[in-house]
Amino acid sequence: MSKVLKGIRVLDFGRYIAGPFCGALLADLGADVIRIDRVGGSEDRFVMPVTPDGDGALFLQVNRNKRSITLDIDSSEGKDIVRRLVLTADVVIANMPAQTLAKLGLDYDSLRELKADIVLVAPSAFGGSDAMNKRLGFDGIGQAMSGGVHISGVSGHPMKAMVPVVDFATALSCALGVLAALYERKSSGLGQKVDASLLQTALNFSSGLLIEEALLGLDRQATGNRSPIAGPSDIFRVADGWIIVQVIGTAMFKRWARLIEAPDLIDDPRLGTDQSRGEHGELLSARMARWCEGRSQQQALSALECAKIPAGPVHSPQQVLEDKEINDSGAFAWMSYPGLTTPAPIVRAPMNLSRTPLEVALRAPTIGEHTDQILSEVGYSIDEVERLRELSII
Repeated sequence: MSKVLKGIRVLDFGRYIAGPFCGALLADLGADVIRIDRVGGSEDRFVMPVTPDGDGALFLQVNRNKRSITLDIDSSEGKDIVRRLVLTADVVIANMPAQTLAKLGLDYDSLRELKADIVLVAPSAFGGSDAMNKRLGFDGIGQAMSGGVHISGVSGHPMKAMVPVVDFATALSCALGVLAALYERKSSGLGQKVDASLLQTALNFSSGLLIEEALLGLDRQATGNRSPIAGPSDIFRVADGWIIVQVIGTAMFKRWARLIEAPDLIDDPRLGTDQSRGEHGELLSARMARWCEGRSQQQALSALECAKIPAGPVHSPQQVLEDKEINDSGAFAWMSYPGLTTPAPIVRAPMNLSRTPLEVALRAPTIGEHTDQILSEVGYSIDEVERLRELSII
């Protein structure tokens, strides 16, 4: 089957999520993605360990469809191997500080001297400004600095998302940037650098809030799970769990009021617009909470669906894995991995293509699983590979 990125080679020096997940998406599209691991395994491999050898849950997710070579990239021999690999590559992914990139010869100026049409993807925490480019950061710091954490949680207790939404979204942006750069390369014959930052991603998430604050100065505060701009929009307890309900727009609000047998709310002058309903969200959430009392999750969701009101269950991770509709949608590729007694549910990419579909075909690689194969492809003999292994270069 034809693949969008068939024939494209990617060298993935990325760590944690923003770099590696970009590489995974490119691999899903058919690129040959080579992960460059430290000898003995890179630190991000062992986060949230799930295998007897300590391989991590996130590693299995963001490194599917890749091959792995172990390499001491600080050594002179390692740098020689990197140069040979770059000559065969189309894309380099390296989410490292700018100084580290330069030290390793992975900065864009060094790479394009080797290969003029190379594309460098270099996501960072804060971008390239002189004031911030030396600072380190992770997903949560981007969330916190964007203003989003300030309006999450409850008053006096800011709360970030516990899943790395900024990391994953930055990786998606990087993958889009790579596709754009490869498309442009067809006409110019030249590569370029793709920049992205966790902070800029997080600022995009908060953009509506920031524009509103700049223009109106509302100084919004945290309202828990309740939306400040529409209502009722909140998380509610039912007899056997929790559900989320999001009512937006006057037509939907009227349907909701009729559903809970509260027609008086339709003509209430305080509730004429989404904005005013958000301002009186406590009142609306209280009415909805009373309606939810005594109803099971299924009863409540069925009634809301019949009324064409968006709602859904609040799942635990185990409930997600057991949800028949989610499983039937093809959300997971269940993959075996050395040391695991059961397959791991690798989550498929959030987009797909009808004629050239994305595919999760290979599990994440073990440490250096393809080192010999990859070195052979760039001209190293069996004896040279063995010497490099004896010197702990690979």
